Amino acid sequence: MHHIIPGGPMLAAFLLSSLLLAVTPGPAVIYIVARTLGQGRLAGLTSVAAVVLGNLVNVLAAALGLAALFAVSALAFAVIKYAGAAYLVYLGLRALRAPPAAAGEAGPEAGGAGLRRVFRDGFVVALFNPKTTLFFAAFLPQFMDPAVSALPQSIALGGIFVLVASITDCCYVLAAAAVLPYLSRARGVQSAGRYLTAGALIGLGVLAAVSGGRNSK
Repeated sequence: MHHIIPGGPMLAAFLLSSLLLAVTPGPAVIYIVARTLGQGRLAGLTSVAAVVLGNLVNVLAAALGLAALFAVSALAFAVIKYAGAAYLVYLGLRALRAPPAAAGEAGPEAGGAGLRRVFRDGFVVALFNPKTTLFFAAFLPQFMDPAVSALPQSIALGGIFVLVASITDCCYVLAAAAVLPYLSRARGVQSAGRYLTAGALIGLGVLAAVSGGRNSK
């Protein structure tokens, strides 16, 4: 009897590979940490949830064959890539123009409006990253059983990877939040957090635009 999720050594290898890939700092980690340092722990955790949802959509896209479209259509890939890069730069410029007092607007005291904006931004950033879809399409088949339908396998394995990544991302948020009390004692920390967030977002946008690689995290 074949199972959707591999068992034994294959599952262990998949979990270890997923953990190593998830814990390696990349665009998603930088984005989440920047949000945490700039706007607080709750904003960071909200960004994690948004990235998780965006990555789950990319898992489904890879499973349904969108990755194949990106592989054969350079135009489709370029349109999505540059749209995502432009949105990152837009978020960075918006953070740069915001007054220092706005740095904490997505914190616990802000209520739902600021957090909804943080969630929306994180979801769009994750969604408009075609490299994530290509990553799942290239990584997941290494652990799939050819005797079992590819669709449920890719969705199940992709879901497990996203879960592992969400745990490591939450650890990054908690670590970044832990240093905030020390940073808050420094002069000009709100402005520094604003510039850090803006610089990270603009830098990620530029990197996404000029990068030819296909690493998702």
